[in-house]
Amino acid sequence: MNAKQKMRHILDTLAEMFPDAHCELNHSNPFELTIAVLMSAQCTDEMVNKVTANLFQKYRQPEDYVAVPLEELEQDIRRIGLFRSKASNIQKLCRILIDKYDGETPSTHEQLVELPGVGRKTANVVMSNAFNVPAIAVDTHVERVSKRLSIAKPDDSVLEVEKKLMKLVPKEEWTLTHHRLIFFGRYHCKAQNPQCEICPLLDMCKEGKQRMKPSLSKKPVKRVAK
Repeated sequence: MNAKQKMRHILDTLAEMFPDAHCELNHSNPFELTIAVLMSAQCTDEMVNKVTANLFQKYRQPEDYVAVPLEELEQDIRRIGLFRSKASNIQKLCRILIDKYDGETPSTHEQLVELPGVGRKTANVVMSNAFNVPAIAVDTHVERVSKRLSIAKPDDSVLEVEKKLMKLVPKEEWTLTHHRLIFFGRYHCKAQNPQCEICPLLDMCKEGKQRMKPSLSKKPVKRVAK
């Protein structure tokens, strides 16, 4: 099985496991998604959704975020990890949207990555989910799964993982593959205690096969009759 065939098998298996995989960050427009993804760094989507439930009621457009003192915004998102730096980036980002884009969220990758707090991953998520432009965002789940299934090498950078996925996955499947890899990593192939014993992709996972090998130390010791 060559690399393309192996990837096809992985994609088909993930499709069976998670046919309805989707972006789990609650949002109603590109601007809200940008704010939500920015806050999701080193934080769970579940916690972000709890915070944005009230945040998106209070702040509906960039002007609302810059109209309050930074300390107030910090308090509004203080349950989010790194809330101080994220609050600062949100206000800086909103100021740029107002001054440069008439309050609208830019729709190109190049423009998005220039915004404070928006890296390549965040831009890819916004492009694919808000503007329907095919993209593969490599978060911690996508990186872990890609390396465990030998799609990428253990020492590959996040960008190298992204490039390898883009090469092996058909472009029209990039966005859906991103979501399915996340679901697989979040709910099945977890960082701790992955479900190797019921994994349909175990044969492709060196780490999983190693985990499933019975420990030699647990084998019963034969006693010699005296």
